[in-house]
Amino acid sequence: MRGRSSLGSGDTPQDDLPDLARGPVFAAMAAVALALTAFSGNYGYHRDELYFLLLRPAWGYVDEPPLAPLLAQLFSDGLAAEPWAVRIPATIATVASVFVLALVTREMGGGRGAQALCAWGYAFAALPLVMGHALLTSSLDMPVWPAVLFFIIRAQRRHEPSWWLAAGVVVGLSMYNKLLVAVLLATLAAALVLVGPRRLLWSKWVLGAVALALVVGAPNLFYQATSGWPQLSMGRALADNNADEVRILMWPFLFLILGPPLVPIWLAGLVSLMRRPAWRPVRFLAVAFPVLLLLVFVMGAQTYYPFGLVAVLFAIGCVPTAEWVVRRAQWRRPVLAVAVGLNALVSVVIGLPVIPASALGDTPVPAINQVARDTVGWPTYVEQVADIHETLPAQDRAVAVIVTTNYGEAGAVARYGERFGLPPVYSGHNHLYYQAKPPESATVVIIVGAQLQRAAPHFQSCVTRGRLDNGRDVDNEEQGQPIAVCRGPIGGWDAVWPALEHKD
Repeated sequence: MRGRSSLGSGDTPQDDLPDLARGPVFAAMAAVALALTAFSGNYGYHRDELYFLLLRPAWGYVDEPPLAPLLAQLFSDGLAAEPWAVRIPATIATVASVFVLALVTREMGGGRGAQALCAWGYAFAALPLVMGHALLTSSLDMPVWPAVLFFIIRAQRRHEPSWWLAAGVVVGLSMYNKLLVAVLLATLAAALVLVGPRRLLWSKWVLGAVALALVVGAPNLFYQATSGWPQLSMGRALADNNADEVRILMWPFLFLILGPPLVPIWLAGLVSLMRRPAWRPVRFLAVAFPVLLLLVFVMGAQTYYPFGLVAVLFAIGCVPTAEWVVRRAQWRRPVLAVAVGLNALVSVVIGLPVIPASALGDTPVPAINQVARDTVGWPTYVEQVADIHETLPAQDRAVAVIVTTNYGEAGAVARYGERFGLPPVYSGHNHLYYQAKPPESATVVIIVGAQLQRAAPHFQSCVTRGRLDNGRDVDNEEQGQPIAVCRGPIGGWDAVWPALEHKD
């Protein structure tokens, strides 16, 4: 008997799982795809998207594997050189994550109501909308942790260990986008050591999954190994810049990842994993959560790292939440509906560019949503750089280049600079440092951004000629930063360029 209950039960035998709730799940997927597509052209490129479009095709970069830049360039060149085209892969990844999480809910015994709650609650939650709006490496990573954990849950709950191999394939493929999945694997291994079943650590299926992941991800791992494991040094650089802030903000951020109204649901998933006897085979997922928080705290790299596991706990928590709704008290269903709806409304306002750009600076959205503030002002900034360039004498323009503080500024100049006749742009930020350095003939440099203070001692003269202003009163990383004209790199570019390298 399949699909015998509209809500399902966490104790449902594995040969009697509820049917997939195709109607509400597919409707949620279609709705979030439509919302992301409708607003995908608003504001402008995100700084990461501009960076991806500037990178040359390669097997990897010092700060990331090759997938996100490859997709950005593929959709930009093949479809349209517009933000909406670049963001199609992010929309697809978001929609895929909705589907995978609904499958997690079903795998844990959740029926139609639980699956609908999972799909609609998650699809219009805070971070899925923020990450789904722009093409980021974290956008493409959204389905990864849920998919890995889905296959592990299926292997354990169904007593079909061959599903571990599917998890291994997903791990291997994910290495072409981010190596963050290694954090999940370390967390799961620690949880198994703590609460078991420890036999999984030397199971032939788990070891086979590890081997399969290494084979699938071998090209990217080969690049990392032969390049001195640059992403490890990148991780250390992120920690050096972010650790103090991350270790404070990661705790309140847990309540904002999906939105405060959904916190009780993923907490219900966490508690139920520990308390339900039928869920004992996957109890280690509950223990993995505090282990993950401890690891993120020690790493101090990014606040959003727990997102994938929180999403899975939410999917699991939809099962006891849906059961709670149908128990006697009739007020529970409307209260839950209002909570999910209110969370969706606030998340849409914060996560999607629904507010006109002209009014954005008058709202708290830029302070909450970094993606929003990082998509405002790029053409304006480039025009202001062009105004400074235009004031240079003709003989200076003939030997001038532009050096920016970060890859977003460099990507913007590369994207919009041609219409103003701007010279080549360079940056010492992350992989751009290795991609190219200014020629020795470049004796006049327009320095853009906060790196001026660091760069000035390496030139014979530097004069600030203007300040970046997006005209929207949006306080992003560029707002108010200097535009300077520097002359005479001391010792030539071989001496100056290493001083401008930075990773963050």
